[in-house]
Amino acid sequence: MKSKVIYAYQLTTLLLCLLYFPIASAHHILGRPAYSLNEESNTPPSMQVETQMGKYFITYMAFPAFPKPNEKGRVNLYASRIDNGHTYNGKVTFKVRDDSWFPSKEETLGVQKIDDGVYRQGFIFKETGDYIVTAEFEADGEPYIIDFPLRIGKPLPIGPLGISVVAIVLILFAVNIVQRRRMQRLQAQRHHSKDNDSH
Repeated sequence: MKSKVIYAYQLTTLLLCLLYFPIASAHHILGRPAYSLNEESNTPPSMQVETQMGKYFITYMAFPAFPKPNEKGRVNLYASRIDNGHTYNGKVTFKVRDDSWFPSKEETLGVQKIDDGVYRQGFIFKETGDYIVTAEFEADGEPYIIDFPLRIGKPLPIGPLGISVVAIVLILFAVNIVQRRRMQRLQAQRHHSKDNDSH
């Protein structure tokens, strides 16, 4: 029993140490930090989504790579037909909402016309957080809605998976303590009953 308890403590300590030390990640391209790049750069952004939807091939990008609160940023959308490669020529509505279990009201960022084959939407977020930017347009009577995750500010050191692991470790630790106290209580009752039997 003691070896299992020691093993549980060692495992718990190891998991907590792994979660405590943040994972280092570098985003440098040709000696330049990626967060200083914009859409005029020949280097791709860090966040890019490419998808086929209905009759269109859609590419969606965010600049800069790691937007900060109160910093200007931009979302670019490219939409071209799959069959002939012609660019969608209409209006695209850009909206934003919180990326949470209970998102707040969706807000419209703007409605954009095509500009040199690209739909560009500027943004400035005042608060750090996770957001969903949505681009909507209609072609040939069909609606097209594209959701794009956007992180403003530094990402959290522990994500949802890390929080889940910490919660499981804490639950196991609590169960271990309850079981140990129960065993001590049972041993005390046995010892007390032996003392009563001997008198």
